[in-house]
Amino acid sequence: MSAAQEPAAQPFDDIRVVEFGQFVAVPFAAQLLAEGGARVIKVEAPQGDPTRALLPLAPNETRTFISRNRGKRSLPLALRDAAAKPVLDALLAWADVALLNFRPGLAEALGLAPEALTQRFPRLIVGSVSAFGLKGPEAAHAGMDIVVQARSGLMAANGRVVDGRPAPGDPVSADYMCAMSLAFGVSAALLRRERSGRGGVVDTSLLQAALTLANNQLVRVEAHDGESHRSALRDLAEQRAAGASFGEQRAALPTVRAPAMLNVYFRTYETADSHVAIACGSPSLRVKFIQAIGLRDAALEGAAADVAEGHYAALQASAEAMLKSRSTSHWLAALNEAGVPVASVKFPIELFDDAQTQANGMFHTIRHPAVGDITALSPPVRLDGGGFSPRPPTAAFGSETQAILGELGFSEAAIDGLVVAGVTHRGQPG
Repeated sequence: MSAAQEPAAQPFDDIRVVEFGQFVAVPFAAQLLAEGGARVIKVEAPQGDPTRALLPLAPNETRTFISRNRGKRSLPLALRDAAAKPVLDALLAWADVALLNFRPGLAEALGLAPEALTQRFPRLIVGSVSAFGLKGPEAAHAGMDIVVQARSGLMAANGRVVDGRPAPGDPVSADYMCAMSLAFGVSAALLRRERSGRGGVVDTSLLQAALTLANNQLVRVEAHDGESHRSALRDLAEQRAAGASFGEQRAALPTVRAPAMLNVYFRTYETADSHVAIACGSPSLRVKFIQAIGLRDAALEGAAADVAEGHYAALQASAEAMLKSRSTSHWLAALNEAGVPVASVKFPIELFDDAQTQANGMFHTIRHPAVGDITALSPPVRLDGGGFSPRPPTAAFGSETQAILGELGFSEAAIDGLVVAGVTHRGQPG
């Protein structure tokens, strides 16, 4: 194979992406594609993506914006202005992929409905994100991560409670899972297009992403679980009518997690100076753990205690006391020596200079012209030959307008006209 025939080093080399996205799901999916070599143009409102205003470090530059908008070129564009239509048409004709996460009804109002776009541009792949899916009684509802976590059961499944209320964690997990799903769907659609020559629509939703994260709890075996679930739902309705607390409601619901796992073998423990998490998913690991901490579990030896009431509650108390008696470093050494999956509970701030993340290149340094050096996460997937690589920050907002529109075929006079009309700008938003 000659050099000219060699396959591209990066999987998305020469793939052109136009992003109509804000907040998380679509912007992060586009960043993933950019890290794989795609050429991404991010279309923003003339005022910029809303995340540009969240605790600015410099004009239009924030941690939040930089975290999911690297490797792109940005084009301010007033999408509702009729004069923007020639620019939109040029972008869509240029693109292989269009990514959208408009609120319900807006894509149609702008002439950017996915099915309509694929009719006009048969090779175009349109990746679309909705909050709750495209059908059903909530299809037209707006939604963001915290709302979808609540609606999907993910918030309750995660079990975080603050002042008696269910609460999300700080990570917007449904958003990021949706971004990963969208990037996977676009990759699959590009592969299909390579074989068939046709584009298509990739449909994702925050609700489906949140349900996926709670996958372990969302399997119902009708013969075993059907009646118990119906009974639990009746009890839940009665508890809510009676004003029961969220904790009381949650405690009364059935769980598929065995008492041995909940109480002893799959949980966090307090140590003398911190906390550790252990995961003993097999009988052999449970044996190793209980021996390593100097206790005995008769249930692992086949004794009748495996069904005796209170057995695991008593063992839980003993295990908690034992783990609390020694330091985290002691238990990490002992349990790793025994082959038990274990880790200390870290705060995110501890990960930047962590030996393990450093050894695996999980962070990299961004040289930002306005903010200075930034430490940020590297691409979440590796592909040999430099298939995915970190990308620089997006250039100053509006600074590439002239170049992008020129490359799309607009004359200098036409660009000047768009700027004067307020359809776009070449610098700071007004």
